[in-house]
Amino acid sequence: MSWTPLTRFWNLLKVYRIELRQIYVYAIFAGLVNLSLPVGIQAIINFLQSGELTSTWILLVVIVLIGIALAGILQVFQLRVVENIQQDLFARSAFEFSFRLPKISFVQLDKVHAPELVNRFFDTLSVQKGLPKILIDFPLAAFQIIFGLLVLTFYSPIFIFLGVGLALLVFLLIRLTGPKGLETSLGESKQKYRLAHWLEEVARVNRSLKVNGDPNFHMDKTDDIVVDYLKERRGHFSVLINQFIIFVGFKVILAAGLLLLGGLLVFREEMNIGQFVAAEILIILILNSIEKIIRTIDTIYDVLTSLEKIGVVTDLKLDNGIGKKLIHEPGGFHVRASEIEFGFPDEKKKIIENLSFEIQANETIVLKGPSGSGKTVLLQILGGIHELDKGELYFDGVPIGNYQREPFYQAVGVNFATNQIFEGSIRENILLGRKVDESLLTETIDVLRLNTYLNTQPYGLESVVDSGGRRLPRSVIQKIQLARIIINKPKLLLMENPLQFVEERERSAIIDYLMAKERNWTVVVVSDHPHWTDCCSRVLEMK
Repeated sequence: MSWTPLTRFWNLLKVYRIELRQIYVYAIFAGLVNLSLPVGIQAIINFLQSGELTSTWILLVVIVLIGIALAGILQVFQLRVVENIQQDLFARSAFEFSFRLPKISFVQLDKVHAPELVNRFFDTLSVQKGLPKILIDFPLAAFQIIFGLLVLTFYSPIFIFLGVGLALLVFLLIRLTGPKGLETSLGESKQKYRLAHWLEEVARVNRSLKVNGDPNFHMDKTDDIVVDYLKERRGHFSVLINQFIIFVGFKVILAAGLLLLGGLLVFREEMNIGQFVAAEILIILILNSIEKIIRTIDTIYDVLTSLEKIGVVTDLKLDNGIGKKLIHEPGGFHVRASEIEFGFPDEKKKIIENLSFEIQANETIVLKGPSGSGKTVLLQILGGIHELDKGELYFDGVPIGNYQREPFYQAVGVNFATNQIFEGSIRENILLGRKVDESLLTETIDVLRLNTYLNTQPYGLESVVDSGGRRLPRSVIQKIQLARIIINKPKLLLMENPLQFVEERERSAIIDYLMAKERNWTVVVVSDHPHWTDCCSRVLEMK
């Protein structure tokens, strides 16, 4: 579903309805209390004109001071409520990203660079910083304008027309310039993320840039992106500066009109000096409140843009997990494909088309074929990673869509050809949070000959590895990834060149273990190594 930035903002506010009510109640009372300043000063001036020092005068001074203090206390209460919203928003966004990233449909992720998506999380901080202005400054300023204009109407009905004109001008200012400001803010943000992505790419391939590339290549590309960013930024700033110029002109006209009107009312003796001073204080408060609202518009643009960027992640389609079937039968999966088809949405040609085959339970299959024949994609389809465009895939006679998603993934062990090592201990990289008996973990480590490496580490299994296993031998990376999938005793093993970097003697022993009939699992492996073929039940050729 496609959301507009404003819709996302209203949906966010709905989550905090109770807190918003508290903020608005505090804002209303703060607006009313702030009126104690001009009204109190009016009364004080009237007493001063009498030329007598009375206890009433002192009482009025105390009331004004209490009003100022009370307005400050109400703002403190507002800050406390907004702080709770900010903390909850950060935690909610963190768990939203953490929940969604592993569950996003792989077809969706194929169109983007997944790590770059995580940059959108930092827009949560922009929303956090913008909320206090929007939730505190904006409503407080709005209520001060409304209450101030109401008080001014008691001095003269003419102020009613000024109030209506003021409201109309602010509305037209936001209505006419708002969409353009949001558009330019989104354009600026797009270039910002484009630059961040490129800098990440520079960091990722820094060795190639240092050794092989032109020394100025990455700088030239950075310059192109920065130029585009500055162009978008200037466009956004021009909207902001035009809004402020219009406001300054209106501010001068409004101040002049109110001052002249107030002075005229005093000369006509329709307003005394105390009322005139109070009216001028109200006028200053109203003008400052309007200025605060105009300045808040830039923050509103930032928040709406940030919500739109976060929406890039939250809008991505998640895996379909509506099946109800659980897995109870022991042994390997029986797999049958009936005229299946699959292709990526932006490609004209199907990668797999009208493919049918059958794999018996506990059968060990080697998948062969030329490059581009779809071997990797077929493994991912068998692992439930990609959804079929057409046809049906059955596991133990049940369509794959009928299985509950998470139990199905637990029953399938997929060994990806890409590096899937994350920063954490070796134990964490193998178990991924699963509860496994220690004896089974020890057995798996022994089978894969990981002991040789672990014995050289000061903390053994608890040794921490870098992201991507940067300082690990490639053979150890492959063994850790293989341990990750076999420790759960899956019903189906799907592997792509899982032992490519393991030395020959160890490789043969591990292959013998994985392909042995007593393992009680079904195996499908993509590899050109002859020992896989020697140990398998059957070879499937893809053309």
